[in-house]
Amino acid sequence: MKTVDEYNFAAKRALVRVDFNVPLDDGQRITDTTRIDATIPTIRKILGDGGSVILMSHLGRPKKGHENKLSLQHLVSYLAEKLEVRVNFADDCISESTGRKAAALKPGEVLLLENLRFYKEEEAGDRDFTAKLAALGDVYVNDAFGTAHRAHASTTILAEFFPNDKVFGYLMAGEVGSLNKVMKEAQKPFTAILGGAKVSTKIQIINYLLSKVDNLIIGGGMMFTFIKAMGGKVGGSMVEEDLLELAKNTIEGAKSFGVNLILPTDVMIANAFANDAEKKLCASDKIPDGWMGLDIGPESITEFRKIIKSSKTILWNGPMGVFEMDNFATGTRDIALAIATASSETGAFSLVGGGDSVAAINKFKLADKVSYVSTGGGAMLEFIEGKTLPGVAAIEG
Repeated sequence: MKTVDEYNFAAKRALVRVDFNVPLDDGQRITDTTRIDATIPTIRKILGDGGSVILMSHLGRPKKGHENKLSLQHLVSYLAEKLEVRVNFADDCISESTGRKAAALKPGEVLLLENLRFYKEEEAGDRDFTAKLAALGDVYVNDAFGTAHRAHASTTILAEFFPNDKVFGYLMAGEVGSLNKVMKEAQKPFTAILGGAKVSTKIQIINYLLSKVDNLIIGGGMMFTFIKAMGGKVGGSMVEEDLLELAKNTIEGAKSFGVNLILPTDVMIANAFANDAEKKLCASDKIPDGWMGLDIGPESITEFRKIIKSSKTILWNGPMGVFEMDNFATGTRDIALAIATASSETGAFSLVGGGDSVAAINKFKLADKVSYVSTGGGAMLEFIEGKTLPGVAAIEG
């Protein structure tokens, strides 16, 4: 894996694909800077070598070309503050004016291009559009793991224009290296913890993991499809009726692979989907009508903790309950704590990924206590499913 550490950027203009797809409030102020912050080390390395940086990113899903609310102009002041250098801005990506701005860059200077997705050619992977982007720089750096599963112009096709001058940024290298450590180099016992609302969004991951893991813990709303498939009574809990047979097959598949598939034995139920709803503890397969499971119970937490404590590799994707509601956050919090403890005290390698899991680990202030927190979202899930990511293959190929 060739990274920025193996490249001297002196007097080079580096075209850096970043993922600045950050949330903005109604006043176009950034509400979560995580994705920008994660790319700062890569940018600083290039500038420190005596190179200049041309940043490319998308923001949101513009429908009709330029939309002011999705302009990367809104990120300039924060980026300049973070880098402690002036950040120049180009109000398009491929015009002659932008070409002149890129050509005029001096060592240590930064240019941010306008939102790539204002051009339909970006998502189409158009080669003429890509060639115009390529003309702006001397070397291509991909540091946008969150878009690595998209074969877009700036994420994949652009690498073809730099056959000998393409490298991973620190964020991209960290993501790929950490995922490889879990999916290809895992120390045993390997435990995967999957949660979230629906089996349908995780079934490919489950099927791929069955040949990899020793323990598969299933929590969150998706557990009720499995429990009902086994003949349990789940009340008004979320169930994907059309996946009951598939859930049965998955349970049998786990047995054939020798995988310990663990479902919660007790749950915290409520009579409404609300934080202030009446709640009580119940066996996970004996939920009365009019009640729904919103969190795992203490017996399940204790069992899950034991498995996590004995693990050497841990993958966590998806919360154990509706952690956004404080009255149903206990299971997710305690599992997060168990993963953090296994990482810090017993030396397990732990990877946490997926939007809700990352939100949970941040909510409980444990992000620095686990081995790696993935920023990838969809890219991470496709990697776990065993798929080749175009953005990764383009650099490695």
